[in-house]
Amino acid sequence: MGSAASAQPIPVERHPSRAAAPDAAPEARRNAEDPDAEDPDAEHAADAFGATARVGFEDEDEGGDASSQVTRAELDERIPRSTPDALRFEPGVAVQQTAHGQASVYVRGLTGQQVVHVFDGVRLNNGIYRQGPNQYFFTVDQRTVGAFEVVRGSASVRHGSDALGGALLATPLSPLLEEGLHGVRAIPRLVLQYGSADRELGGRAQLELRLGEHTSVLVGGGYRDVDQLRTGGVVGHRTPPREVGDRGDVAPWTPRFEEELRHPDDPSKWRTQLGTGFREATFDMRFVHRFAPTLTLTAATYGYRQFDAPRTDQCPPPEAPLDECLTVDKQFRTLTYVSLTGDAGPLRDLRLTASFQRHDETRVRDRPRSRVVSRERDRLDTLGISFDARTPVAQLGPAAVRGRFGFDAYRDQLTISNATRTFTDLEVTTELSRGRYLEGSHHLLVGVWAELEVQPASWVTLRSGARVAGVSVGAPPDPASGSPSVDRNFGAVVGRGSLTFRPHDALRLHVNVDQGFRAPNLDDLTSRQQVGPGFQLDNPGLEPERTLTTEVGVRVLHPVVRFDVWAFATTIDRGIQRAIREGAVCPPETPGCASSRTTFQLVNATERSVLLGMEGGLTLALPRDVRVRATASYAYGQGPDLNGGPERRPLSRVPPLQGTLQLRWRHRATGLSLGGALRWSDAQGRLAVADASDPRIPLGGTPGYAVIDLRAGWRFRNDLALSLVFENVADAAYRIHGSSINGPGRGVMLWLRAG
Repeated sequence: MGSAASAQPIPVERHPSRAAAPDAAPEARRNAEDPDAEDPDAEHAADAFGATARVGFEDEDEGGDASSQVTRAELDERIPRSTPDALRFEPGVAVQQTAHGQASVYVRGLTGQQVVHVFDGVRLNNGIYRQGPNQYFFTVDQRTVGAFEVVRGSASVRHGSDALGGALLATPLSPLLEEGLHGVRAIPRLVLQYGSADRELGGRAQLELRLGEHTSVLVGGGYRDVDQLRTGGVVGHRTPPREVGDRGDVAPWTPRFEEELRHPDDPSKWRTQLGTGFREATFDMRFVHRFAPTLTLTAATYGYRQFDAPRTDQCPPPEAPLDECLTVDKQFRTLTYVSLTGDAGPLRDLRLTASFQRHDETRVRDRPRSRVVSRERDRLDTLGISFDARTPVAQLGPAAVRGRFGFDAYRDQLTISNATRTFTDLEVTTELSRGRYLEGSHHLLVGVWAELEVQPASWVTLRSGARVAGVSVGAPPDPASGSPSVDRNFGAVVGRGSLTFRPHDALRLHVNVDQGFRAPNLDDLTSRQQVGPGFQLDNPGLEPERTLTTEVGVRVLHPVVRFDVWAFATTIDRGIQRAIREGAVCPPETPGCASSRTTFQLVNATERSVLLGMEGGLTLALPRDVRVRATASYAYGQGPDLNGGPERRPLSRVPPLQGTLQLRWRHRATGLSLGGALRWSDAQGRLAVADASDPRIPLGGTPGYAVIDLRAGWRFRNDLALSLVFENVADAAYRIHGSSINGPGRGVMLWLRAG
């Protein structure tokens, strides 16, 4: 690997789906957890900063996409607060937080239903995924994940509906199958984590049982208690009149601060955000058995339980008393699946998975001064099956050819959706005719896809693919609330084409064209709910939205320098966006609608919207084991005025110009590492109509910021590891564009692993 005084080469990273495969060799498993471990096969070591370089036709299925990876070792160094937070240093990514216990990943300016989430090959998106930022990727416990991959740009051919902006792929930790092992070997591990900004205290305990050389089990559980978040101070200002209290022109309406009660006239002391803090518990079990030399059976279950998580922008709502609050009382998600992976006959890398998921959410809105408590509950069950495989490489004359194909089907059934209203002074509870959704609704996705890869010469690779998809959405009527029945069926055919040139061993030139689609789901067609800017009404007449993404990219893959830059253009036809309904008559049996400042309805845009942008990253391996990684991203979104104006308007909550810089030095002999990180963002003043009335966005837009973290770490073999992050050293007051909460103030994060 070179002397300490020479530059360490940047090794090629293994695809995350292979990074911790249950039947991997010990060297590959070790490098999934420690990217700087010595490995005689450097081609399969992991890059310390997660850049991608999979070279050659027979390597992992790169596909020529704009993508980046995050390894387990990087997560341990960064100490993220959540799974979305784990991706904040990736190019093209921004992490919006509607609440302290919620976060949503923006990829190239799109998020929520327009980005698909996948856990170990299982689709997480379901029929009640909310429009815009939602909390669902937060329910993946990052402590159970071995690697993440962010695929930027439409991924609908491979992943179906919703993958307009990209795909977020999580690969879980997996137990090792140890060759030649006789008997049982038990390997315990304990992880503890502390954060001073929100007094987070939690951890994870896991036990790996190797039951001979063909069977292993990994069981684990975690818990954490998170208090109110202390920030660097107030961000931005607003000037409209307030009905309850008056903070002048010094602060946006969201969030509110605990110190307002004690220092109402001194905003410089406002630091502790109301509507933050939560508790969560997780559990997981993963059973792996190799019953043939090339086939492995996996059975797994993952559970997430979140309690008492206030929604920051509704706790209290804008212009409401400080004691009013909307809390996610319970956010439960359970995923269980069985999969068969490996090679069988002529098929390579096959994966057949059957899955069951349950999402159960309870929300409570407490209005003490009105003596009213409202409660909503939704439970959705999802059955899924998916298959994909690759053909062996075939020679057609001078050309090498291989294909990949698959199918998938996911059916959601809304088994519970109800709402009650309690008048606390009378101790009377009434049940409304419907909840946020219509109980008994269903949502079905099916698709068949195929991709072909041809290499006519060593310096060029051609790829193409297509998917045929069908979507069915149904909901019963509810006459009491004026809710009509829904019976909609949608179909789509999308394709992609890709061209990669390799004029030099270290240079790649990519051109990709991808179609994407997203069919409206139960949330679009039937939901009535409080959203950030106001109250959203249902629209059962929505049509699917479609995208066309064209991107060009350049990659430099050198042992000392890794560089990639991408430019993209995405057009969105019939984009589903929020339109203001002035003077709208609120339907019956719909609490919260009449009291909202603004009423919205989702509609299909009649004109095309466009997203343009660039992103890239640079990794340097400097002498004396110093690594530098820098990224930068920019997106520009524009679409029609949905409220009838002649001018085109900015798309909602598109992130501004932003970037990161990371520096790390590591002393291999002692296991000591030192480094730092910078996250910066320009101001975002390009606001959609909904943004201008959104209490989460300061008047005139979100200010720019620069946040510096310092890092230190120490590893003793593989038995003990310690990471320390001194975050926000300058105690900057900042907010990610569109978020309800400000970022953490000056503080420390501590992570300890034993075993």
